[in-house]
Amino acid sequence: MVRIGSVELHGAFALAPMAGVTDFAFRKLCRAHGAALTVTEMVSARALCYHDAKTKELLYMPPDEHPSAVQIFGHEPSVMAEAAPMALELSGADIVDINMGCPVGKIVKGGDGSALMRDPELAGQIVEAVVKAAGCPVTVKFRKGFDGGNVNAVEFAKVCESVGASAVTVHGRTRAQMYAGRADWDVIRDAAAAVSIPVIANGDVFSAEDAVHILRYTGCALAMIGRGAFGDPWLFERANAALAGEEIPSPPPFAERIDAAVGQIELLASIRGERAACLEARHHLPWYLRGVAYAAPYRAALTHVETLEDIRRLAKDMKRDLK
Repeated sequence: MVRIGSVELHGAFALAPMAGVTDFAFRKLCRAHGAALTVTEMVSARALCYHDAKTKELLYMPPDEHPSAVQIFGHEPSVMAEAAPMALELSGADIVDINMGCPVGKIVKGGDGSALMRDPELAGQIVEAVVKAAGCPVTVKFRKGFDGGNVNAVEFAKVCESVGASAVTVHGRTRAQMYAGRADWDVIRDAAAAVSIPVIANGDVFSAEDAVHILRYTGCALAMIGRGAFGDPWLFERANAALAGEEIPSPPPFAERIDAAVGQIELLASIRGERAACLEARHHLPWYLRGVAYAAPYRAALTHVETLEDIRRLAKDMKRDLK
């Protein structure tokens, strides 16, 4: 068991927050297969303060999604402090996570996400303001550094700890790397050794073996799984089995995986509506076909679905034609 402030986690693997991916339906599926912590897609603190309806939609959590975190981003301490309690109230989450690692251009240009790694003093002011306002554990997710000439994850972790963060997540790539190259697990290990709060390891966990290795190599008690879970929420149960020294289960049969994918989109449609769910399905569902022989025509067809009936029809055809 790991504690993040007052929140107990019964497991070693968390689902990383990912924009356009970790909606409540996908989080539910990952949780069902062993994720110990789930985190919302990141939402803009400023948009929350403006009461933006679409931003509020991203914060929907079922009542049973615990423990969970809500992730916010921004670069103004006062705005972040105002938004944090709003995000908690709208979501019902147990933890506020601050995004200081997003590498996307439009986020960085606005001074948010990984841009804050260039200004540890401002980052500390933001964390301190959110800690005072939130009334719950606050965590921070950031990267190895902004670029190869500015690797400061260890310093950054110390700053976050000094102003009250309950845990930090370190992604082992710089902003300049985006998602290319190998994640640097050494810098994660160094950060974990430098602070007394939990450090969550993130980067290049694509298999059960990776999941166990990153924990043992870095000395972290928790690891975050991101892209490795795309189309494979069962990775969490395989990782849990590997960590426990148990036999690693095989992925479920293809038909079962497709049924789970369709169920994910149907659940999303029940809250966000059919049109929004189908737009999400266009990038979610092809992930379930990774590594499946002769699936290319179906992957292409899935990127054009308009209705739930389109999805159900394609699923039926895939279960007939593919293995």
